[in-house]
Amino acid sequence: MEENDISYKIRGAIFAVYNHFGPGLLETIYEKALALELEEQGLKVQTQVILPIIYRGVKLEGNYRLDILVEDKVIVEVKSVDELHDVHKKQLLSYLRLSQLKLGILVNFNTHELVSKKSIIRIINTREPNH
Repeated sequence: MEENDISYKIRGAIFAVYNHFGPGLLETIYEKALALELEEQGLKVQTQVILPIIYRGVKLEGNYRLDILVEDKVIVEVKSVDELHDVHKKQLLSYLRLSQLKLGILVNFNTHELVSKKSIIRIINTREPNH
């Protein structure tokens, strides 16, 4: 399955979770519900995936954790904040670059306008993988 097909299913799952809960819950609740919704669609879903930091072939102390990884291809970063900021987008782009994946979806469930492009944002990694 290609990233765009996965992205379409993720968006559907996001709307299902939002329609059930609405805004105002903790990120962890949305993350767990979204993972369940995606699994029920038959997708391979991993949560809190450790992303090691490699610099010049050396693994550095510390790791990042991806909220949700779908089909080993798409990262979903779940937020429940007043509004998304550039730092949230940069965080997801960094995850994409470190993992060498192409597509990420940033979603903010703490909104009254989930349909808005301010609440669900596709982030594309255009950087070539490091070899």
